Amino acid sequence: MTQVQQSLEDKIQASGGALSMLRASNDSTVIFPGIPPEFTNWRDEQAAWHHSVVLFEQSYHMTELHIRGGDAVKFVSQFATNDLSNLTPMRAKQLIMVDPSGHLISDAIIFRESDDFLRVVGPPTASNWLQFNAENTDLSIEVARNDNMIVPRPSRDVFRFQLQGPSALDLMRAVVDGDLPDIKFFRIGEFNIAGHTVRALRHGMAGRPGFEIYGPWEVQAEVRSKIEDIGKQFDLRKAGSVTYPTAAQESGWMPRPFPSIFYGEGMRAFREWLPAKSFEGTCSLGGSFVTDDMSQYLVEPNELGYGPMVHFDHDFVGRDALLARKDDEHRVKVTLEWNNDDVFDVMKRSVGSARPRTKFIALPIPMYATFEYDQVLLGDRLIGISQWCTYSSNAGSVLSTALIDRDDIEMGREVTLLWGEPDSQRRTVEDHDLVGIRAKIAPVPYFDKAIKRD
Repeated sequence: MTQVQQSLEDKIQASGGALSMLRASNDSTVIFPGIPPEFTNWRDEQAAWHHSVVLFEQSYHMTELHIRGGDAVKFVSQFATNDLSNLTPMRAKQLIMVDPSGHLISDAIIFRESDDFLRVVGPPTASNWLQFNAENTDLSIEVARNDNMIVPRPSRDVFRFQLQGPSALDLMRAVVDGDLPDIKFFRIGEFNIAGHTVRALRHGMAGRPGFEIYGPWEVQAEVRSKIEDIGKQFDLRKAGSVTYPTAAQESGWMPRPFPSIFYGEGMRAFREWLPAKSFEGTCSLGGSFVTDDMSQYLVEPNELGYGPMVHFDHDFVGRDALLARKDDEHRVKVTLEWNNDDVFDVMKRSVGSARPRTKFIALPIPMYATFEYDQVLLGDRLIGISQWCTYSSNAGSVLSTALIDRDDIEMGREVTLLWGEPDSQRRTVEDHDLVGIRAKIAPVPYFDKAIKRD
C-alpha cells in the first residue's frame, strides 16, 4: 500500500494554522553545513573582509535550480519583479519574487550561463516556487534540482567559493593561470585556476570587491588548495559556519524575511505541493513580536530597498498589487546598533542560578529562530520590527537589520528592542523574562557611516 506524503498544507491544518505550526517548531536558526564553526576564530575571520581577504565556503548551504530550454528566461520572467530582458549570457541578477498580493516570497541570484541555461542559486523557497510553477507550464523548459547539503551526500553539480575584502582583487590576479579578465559588476568571467576552467561572478559587499568562484565539483580540492596557498601572501582567512551568516549584517541584506507562502488562499496550491518535511515545513518563528495577524509579518520589495528594481513594463505574478501600492508609505530598512552595556547585562543575567533570568544572547549569532521578529519601541509605542541580528567585531557591537516606520527614523535616535519570546512553546527556548535593550538607529549598509567617519 502506497503511503500518501503529507503536504505542508496538511501540516498547517493539523497544527491549527501556520503561525501555531511555526511558533511550536524547535528548529533554531539557519544551518550552514559542511564546514566547522570556525577555522581560526570568528573575530579575526570577520575582520578579514575589512582588512585583508576572506574565503567564504558556499558549496553546501544553497539550493540550485537549473532551468534549460529556449523559454527559460520567458518562464522566470513571469515571476520576477525585476527586468530580465537584458539578462544576457554570462550575466547575473538578483531575482525578487512576490505572491499575487505583492508580498515577498524569496529572493535569489539568477545566473545566465548560456542562451538556454539558467542557474537559480539561493534559499530553498526560491527554487521550490519556480519548480512548482515549472510543473504547471506549457513553455519549453526542463528543470533539474540540485539541493543543498544539509542532508549530507557525496557530491553536487558545482563547488562555490567567495573571496571578499580589500585584497580580493590582488589575490584573484595572483591565483589565476594567466591574466584575470576584466569582469564588470554582476557579470560572469571564465578563466583557469590550477589548470581547471572555472567561472566567477563579480560582486561586492559594503563597497568591498568580491568574486564568487564556481566550477566542477570534482576539481574543488585543487582550486581551493591553490587559493589557500597563494592566499597566505594576502593574509587570507577562511570563514567558518558561525562567521558566514554575520557577513550579511554589514551589507544590509535581510536574508530571512518571513515568506508570504504561508499567507492566503492564493498560495494554497503551492502549500499543497510542498512536502510537510520541506524547509518551509520545518522552520520556526520567534521573537518578541507576536500577533495573530499574519499579514503583519509580511514584507514588500520596497521595504527591503528593492523598489527601484521593480519593473512594471512586463507582466509578473503580483504586478497589479505592487502597482496599486507603489506610492504608498512604507517602512524603511535600517541598522540597529545595540547598546553594549545592555547586551552584557542581559548576558550576565541569563546565566547562573538567579531567577528570573533573561533570554541568552549567543555570540556571534543571537538569533534562535528561522524567522526572528523582535519589537522595536520608541517609548511605549511600536515603531517597527528587528530581524536578522549578529555581533560584528568590525562594529564592536551587536547589529540587527530592522524595518521602521518612516516618520520615526532619525539617525542616532535611541530606541528600545524588546528581547525575548513571551510564552514560548519551544523546548529550545529557556524560561525567561522579556527585557528592553537600548539601540541606536544607523544606516544600511552600516559601514557607510564608518567609512565617512574614518
